[in-house]
Amino acid sequence: MDRRMGAPRMADGYGYALGGPRGYGPPMGMPRAPPIGAMPPMMPMPEPQVDREKTCPLLLRVYTKHGSHHKLEEFAVRGKEPEGEIQMYTWFDANLRELSDLIKEVNAEARGRNCRMSFAFIYPDRNGRNVMRQVGVVHSSRASEDDLRTLRSLRFQTGDFLDVAINSF
Repeated sequence: MDRRMGAPRMADGYGYALGGPRGYGPPMGMPRAPPIGAMPPMMPMPEPQVDREKTCPLLLRVYTKHGSHHKLEEFAVRGKEPEGEIQMYTWFDANLRELSDLIKEVNAEARGRNCRMSFAFIYPDRNGRNVMRQVGVVHSSRASEDDLRTLRSLRFQTGDFLDVAINSF
C-alpha cells in the first residue's frame, strides 16, 4: 500500500511511528529511546550500613583446615561436622579481611607471614545436598580485591557454613 492511499504508519521497535529522515526511527533531532520494556542500566546499589550497636549479630560457624578445604562428605550429617569449629558472632557487613583477622586470633597456623586463606561457603542446594562455593582469598602480607567483599555481597545466608583453607608458604 502507498502512503497516499492511507496506509497506516508502522511503529519501529522503539515505539516511534516511522518518520525519521529515511522514514524510520525518531524524528530528526530526537535521541533514540530504549526498546519498549527495556530496563534502564542499573547502577550498583551501595550496601546498607549496619549499625552494630543496634543490630543483633549472627552466628557464623567457621571450619578451618591447614592445606585444603574440608570434603563435603564431612558436612553430610548435621551435628557431626568436622572438629575445630570456630563460632564467631558477626554482622552481614563483615568483610573477608575482618573475618581472617578474627581467625588469626584463635588459630596459630593462620598467623604466619606468608599465609593465604581461601574462603568457601557450604550450604544445601535445592535437593538437600551440600554444595561448596569458593568466595574469596585473603593474603596475610598483601591486600587483594577480595579483602573488602562482605558477607552480604557474597550472598551469605544465616545457617551457611564457612570453610577456610589455610595455606602457608
